Amino acid sequence: MKKLVSFVLILASFYFHSSAQDLKIPPPSPPQEIKQTFGLSSIEVSYSRPGVKGRKIFGDLVPFGKVWRTGANNATTIRFGDEVTIGGKKIPAGQYGLLTIPGAGEWTFIITHQLDVTNSSAYKEDQDVVRVTAKSETVPISVENFTIFFDHITNTSCELGVIWDHTAAGIPITTDIDSKIMADINTAMSGDKKPYFQSAMYYLDNGKDLNKALDWFNKASMENPDAYYIVYHKARCQAKLGKKQDAIATAQEGILSAKKANNNDYVALNEKLIASLK
Repeated sequence: MKKLVSFVLILASFYFHSSAQDLKIPPPSPPQEIKQTFGLSSIEVSYSRPGVKGRKIFGDLVPFGKVWRTGANNATTIRFGDEVTIGGKKIPAGQYGLLTIPGAGEWTFIITHQLDVTNSSAYKEDQDVVRVTAKSETVPISVENFTIFFDHITNTSCELGVIWDHTAAGIPITTDIDSKIMADINTAMSGDKKPYFQSAMYYLDNGKDLNKALDWFNKASMENPDAYYIVYHKARCQAKLGKKQDAIATAQEGILSAKKANNNDYVALNEKLIASLK
């Protein structure tokens, strides 16, 4: 009997121990993965988001002047889909660690080859890819959970920002995609199916040869005569070339085309373009 009781107690102990191991509860600093389309690919960040929870954050919980994992729990990582430039340094596509050194008025952002830094003692300065300093700002509201974000996004630049409690800081990131796109356009234009509209749009929006862009808009319209959006951007191109009367006439054509397609947004865009040229 004693052996049976002992066996039952051992079995119960094993059961409760196994149950405790399987218990799942929400993490106090929930992880987040963000992906921002940028250039011709994307930037991805993986990090955890601790909360303020009534504590004093910078200068206390997160000391000034010391390397910070820039989040909680696991190391914070960043992946670039294409080559980017940060702080004047070209960084090849790939995955890197993202660290910071917070200060009272200035932060240092570190892109490192290390992917496992969870405390300052594990950091190795000789693994730095680049360091960039940035002024920090005091924000008028308190942000409860630490947040990494992207802002001021264009085709070739963006800002990587961090914000927590009443403090925000960020650094610019750029990428050179023009040479690749121009080469791709040249290659595509020698093929059977020519991307007239996409190529014309790139030329129009990036300060390229507007006369060539206008020629491509005309060819795109011939291929797709019901495409009201092509007509509008052709009018924009004519306006940039200083051909105001041509632009107005094309925009008026665009209004009729957009109305036929029941697209009031493009009707309004053409009307605004005409108003700006009078």
